[in-house]
Amino acid sequence: MSPIGRKALGSLLAALGATLLVSLFLHLVPGDPVDILLGEQAEGVDRAELRRQMWLDRPVPEQALRFLGALVKGDLRSSLPPFQDKVWPHMLRVAPRTAELALLAMTIALLFSLPLGIASAVRPGGTLDRVAMGLSVLGVSAPSFLVGNLLILGLGIKLGLFPISGDEQWTSPVLPALALGFGLSASLSRVTRTAMLEVLREDYVLAARARGLSEARVILHHALRNALLPILTLIGLQLGAVLTGSIVIEKVFNWPGLGTLLLTSIERRDYNFVRACVLLFTLTYLLVNLLTDAAYALADPRARRAPTPGSR
Repeated sequence: MSPIGRKALGSLLAALGATLLVSLFLHLVPGDPVDILLGEQAEGVDRAELRRQMWLDRPVPEQALRFLGALVKGDLRSSLPPFQDKVWPHMLRVAPRTAELALLAMTIALLFSLPLGIASAVRPGGTLDRVAMGLSVLGVSAPSFLVGNLLILGLGIKLGLFPISGDEQWTSPVLPALALGFGLSASLSRVTRTAMLEVLREDYVLAARARGLSEARVILHHALRNALLPILTLIGLQLGAVLTGSIVIEKVFNWPGLGTLLLTSIERRDYNFVRACVLLFTLTYLLVNLLTDAAYALADPRARRAPTPGSR
């Protein structure tokens, strides 16, 4: 089997394992959904019947398998009565909102981090380098919910430049995307700087300068191209993480995405919605990693014959 095939099979097994683990952890969350729906004073017969209808009387592995069976058949419904809400229409309605937020955040991160990282590497120890690295330390250290609340207070409430909640206006994703992109750009600028510093010391860069090539061509064509592998690795990891980890920011800004749907489902103890959200998050993260591996070959032909960074 090819390396891509082995990785795809491993990704599928990881997704199945995530589904089973989530099914197990759901039963460890305090609060019985039957008590929430019927109250603690309900008759034992009614409680037993509702527990049967919600599959809660079956072992956890069987619950996970029944979930996957309904998923494959395309008839996955809410695990709460009256069991009529289909899961995938809800998921497909909110998933583009999370994707929009994640892609905008990654675009903001790339626009800021790549120029800063390259400029810092070209003149290490300079004023711009010190400012950029100071901002990167701040970005890595500051939690996203704190950055989000500061943006709400500053750009949203004080200056009134952007909406602070919901998605009704075309500028609504700006603040949540900035909150997500700030932390991403901090890590990416540091990796870009480190990778560029290593490459700029190489002999072929010195030879390119000796041939009289312009500084811009030396940096962008010779240096940056050979520094792309660690940068692509982090971009892939960050994109997968932001696609699956924007739950806090969606909650802060009341953004109607998958993260909000997941939190709402956990609060309601709607286990099928929770399983479906986690499964989609897992598959998205694994797919992004597969695409990142494919991007290595485009960035560096040597990666087609050699193991990629972090591969096993």
